[in-house]
Amino acid sequence: MIQKQVASVQDALKGVANNQTLMLGGFGLCGIPENAIAELVEMNVTGLTCISNNAGVDDFGLGLLLQKKQIKKMISSYVGENDEFERQMLSGELDVELIPQGTLAERCRAAQAGFPAIYTPAGYGTEVAEGKETREFNGKMYVLEYAFKADFAFIKAWKGDEAGNLIFKGTARNFNPCMCGAAKITVAEVEELVPAGTLDPNQIHIPGIFVQRIFQGETYEKRIEQRTVRQKS
Repeated sequence: MIQKQVASVQDALKGVANNQTLMLGGFGLCGIPENAIAELVEMNVTGLTCISNNAGVDDFGLGLLLQKKQIKKMISSYVGENDEFERQMLSGELDVELIPQGTLAERCRAAQAGFPAIYTPAGYGTEVAEGKETREFNGKMYVLEYAFKADFAFIKAWKGDEAGNLIFKGTARNFNPCMCGAAKITVAEVEELVPAGTLDPNQIHIPGIFVQRIFQGETYEKRIEQRTVRQKS
């Protein structure tokens, strides 16, 4: 059995450098790799291209990297609740590629499976398809989209074992599973790290073959992006 466990987030992020392309799981603030993002801030790496559904909020998640101007380009499906993301995009400080959400997921999954590209009907006839190859299948038009190429994928899971097998919890699965194995190196941080053989094989969502490094995160704030409560009657 190959040992995937590393001792710390610092060890997990060895090899991360300026101008690399990074995938980061999560949706809003749900299921984001909080420890990895915090370490990226500490490392002060710059010129990053980040592939993530969105960029968190102004003072949390990828918003922390945006504050320090560490991100050169965001590849996302929407701006979200991040005012700084919006400001940098509109001012031209930040290069932004907005992609239909399903296409974003499938370009990750294509990279994970080793496919160079996919055809999707999403975006045909719109600005999304400008300059791209299109093709007809069974009377319907499709757009060619290339699989992502990333140096690192940072994943957040609920439980994992020393061999890299992962279990996600609830909606925190989101983009995390399809980013596993979609980069040269996949780093998984988990809330609970257990010995290999502890997890029920029938409950594992991602097998360890898709993960190169795994570590147990120290703290998780798990902030709620938009808190909605019911008024007392």
